[in-house]
Amino acid sequence: MRPEHAVVENRARRRFKWPPPAALLRFTTSGHESDMYCCLSAPHGGLRSAALLAPALLRALHAAARRGTTQIRHPRDPDAVSAVNLELVTLTEDLAVITWYTGVTGSDDGFGNLIPAVTEGEVVYGTHPARLDRTASEGRRTAHHYVELTDLEPGQTYYYQARSRGSAATPTPLHLVKGNAVGTSLHGVGSRGGPYSFTTPQPPPGRHLRTIALCNDLHLGETTAGLVAGVPLMRGVSQRLGLAPYPEIMGRALVDEARRRGADHLLAAGDISAGGAPRDLAEARQILDGFGTHGQDYFVVRGNHDRPRPKSGHDPFGDSFLDEFPGGDGPAYFARDLGGLRIVGLDTYEKRGNGSDSGGLSPDQLAWFRARLRENRDQPTMVFGHHPLTVRNSLFPVMSGQRLNRRQARAILDAYSVAPGVFLHHAGHTHRNKRTVLPQARHVTLQEVSAVKDYPGGFCLLRIHAGGYALNYYKTSSGPAREWSERSRRVAAGLWPQHALGRSVCDRNSVTTRDLSGITPPASRTPLVHRPLR
Repeated sequence: MRPEHAVVENRARRRFKWPPPAALLRFTTSGHESDMYCCLSAPHGGLRSAALLAPALLRALHAAARRGTTQIRHPRDPDAVSAVNLELVTLTEDLAVITWYTGVTGSDDGFGNLIPAVTEGEVVYGTHPARLDRTASEGRRTAHHYVELTDLEPGQTYYYQARSRGSAATPTPLHLVKGNAVGTSLHGVGSRGGPYSFTTPQPPPGRHLRTIALCNDLHLGETTAGLVAGVPLMRGVSQRLGLAPYPEIMGRALVDEARRRGADHLLAAGDISAGGAPRDLAEARQILDGFGTHGQDYFVVRGNHDRPRPKSGHDPFGDSFLDEFPGGDGPAYFARDLGGLRIVGLDTYEKRGNGSDSGGLSPDQLAWFRARLRENRDQPTMVFGHHPLTVRNSLFPVMSGQRLNRRQARAILDAYSVAPGVFLHHAGHTHRNKRTVLPQARHVTLQEVSAVKDYPGGFCLLRIHAGGYALNYYKTSSGPAREWSERSRRVAAGLWPQHALGRSVCDRNSVTTRDLSGITPPASRTPLVHRPLR
């Protein structure tokens, strides 16, 4: 479920109160509306974020209010290009992925965005800001630029500048992300186009064993991203007429990209559908089957959007999710062994509800989970489920519906504290990239991964080595996926990038050292194929 972000009480569209004490929001999924009661009282972290965001929020709301009334504006010079929304997305020991967008300078598509300008793109880079002596280019003309810097050296600082038609690309605006969007150092912050810099990490020690794609929030069946009915300025963003539905585009791009990046397995952490409709879940199954065999090559758990819905006929409370993705050890939860790696899938909405409240496990599932961890406390183990155990440092007010039930979250952390083999807990639901380590279980990385379905539109790749692991986020790179990702960054009155991409490069790219030598490589591995970007 998308967090109820940047909600503002609109009094005659002139006076704003932040944050509002409470609101009844209506979220539209699959063309239907459902009531979701949301308590929007924010803890101290949410209040601080709200205060920092307030000036930019008011500007964005003013711009959003004008959308739909502004006519398309064409500039006097259609050849003038602006390169904007520069982002350092992926950073590994030997690779960096950099994206940006080119639009016609001075244009307006009627929604406050530049009209796309199809042109070339390149990144010049080097190990000194005055000597950018290496060049990487796309080899194609596009408005949605996606450049990979390869053959980088581990532990080396690089300086770079992205260019299109002689125009240097500038970062995603707003001070909360500026700098973090473009690199790991402050060099270039405040300048127009850099050069910006990053430092490559060291690789995880030991030989590579397995690679697993982590993803969530496909929302098959959704038609409008970011729609918050009842809040006039949060109207959401829809696909352009004549194009395929965006959840289908992004889901197929996910499967293709995960395979291309060498994933041996794929874990999908819930909200596979927008509303639990049988046809949407069946389509999700068909798309994910493109990766491999369910229960063997890929694994799926339930999200709150996938909860059982009333059916007609003799089965008034059927569970379409389980029809497509049966569990094993319980109705929709399971544990599997992959060559010494134990993966545990949790159903974090095993309850009755409308989907807006906190996630929850049944008493049977929680008891089962504790017992499984006690069976072999030292076995390398990763857990995935839809709702995160905690939500830290959110730019928007945090409420109970954004996480697992507090008491159950503490119980899970207590179980981790005496199970040293657990090293990763993957969650979705918040639609953002965020890495958290809590004092109750410092050996476990809590990794939230942004949604597949819209901006930034991708997945996290877990590379397991004998002496540690790396987590790296990738945007999907197909042409239609990049086009929709750029269009959907308008969500939340244009503020969505400040939340979803990740407030630092380390929230979406990290390396952790620990002994994982008990895991074995798969018997056969799909060869990594570098297909040309479409």
